[in-house]
Amino acid sequence: MPGRVLEEENVNAVLLAHDRVIVPGASPERWILFLHGVFGAGRNWRSIARRLVHARPEWGAVLVDLRLHGGSQAFAPPHTLDAAAADVRALVDALGIPVRAVLGHSFGGKVALLYTRDYGADLAQTWLIDSTPAPGVPGGSAWRMLEALRRVPASFPTRDAAVRAIEAEGFEAGVAQWVTSNLVATDGEYRWRLDLDGIEALLRDFFRTDLWGVLEDPPGAVHVHVVKAMDSSLLAEDTCARIEQIGLRTGRVHLHRLAGGHWLNADNPDGVTRLLADSL
Repeated sequence: MPGRVLEEENVNAVLLAHDRVIVPGASPERWILFLHGVFGAGRNWRSIARRLVHARPEWGAVLVDLRLHGGSQAFAPPHTLDAAAADVRALVDALGIPVRAVLGHSFGGKVALLYTRDYGADLAQTWLIDSTPAPGVPGGSAWRMLEALRRVPASFPTRDAAVRAIEAEGFEAGVAQWVTSNLVATDGEYRWRLDLDGIEALLRDFFRTDLWGVLEDPPGAVHVHVVKAMDSSLLAEDTCARIEQIGLRTGRVHLHRLAGGHWLNADNPDGVTRLLADSL
């Protein structure tokens, strides 16, 4: 990206691992949290965070590793959405920064909604990126990945061997390469640093949790923005229609449609950045 190099501060403590992204020399007046999807990490949204604060230097961004993801491995059960949202609240309290927006992708979207419901009195906006407030039965690409990871070996001689194993489970090369970022080199081999039982618990809670109430009656003065990826089936059209009806009634719920697949941060970073920069 042309322009100034952005300053990043990485902090790893007993709290959730996270990165802060700001324009060098800036003193952000407000901050946005980025919450990733399952099997991901905050770094998945680094490029968009950099672009966003470059366009809007009065904002700072915090890239969060949710519990059992990235650098946030040492978290005890119960592994639930409520616990994940409480983790985020503890991080915000420790940072002592004015968080005015939260963005969640996929699994992170429901964490963002729970954070909004329970701790979001100061929020102005909540963003759901190809994420649904609706409950459902376990399924979809995240559930298939969980099943695949239970079948493949626990260790590999090379990272490429792990990529090939995930591809053999029916996933595209890009997705296979992405999920192998969860490998760590140990004693000459690569092992998963994933607590699959814990992640399954998080996913099961994701599927059974109904958060339509947060959209039907948004707390405080928050505006909720739901972004549907046009090439993804995660947000069904009847769900989109309900969101639009809620928006007409409340004036504080907004549906956006962007070209790209479920991983909009990779498929359409320009569109996501432009939408955020224009709307925040």
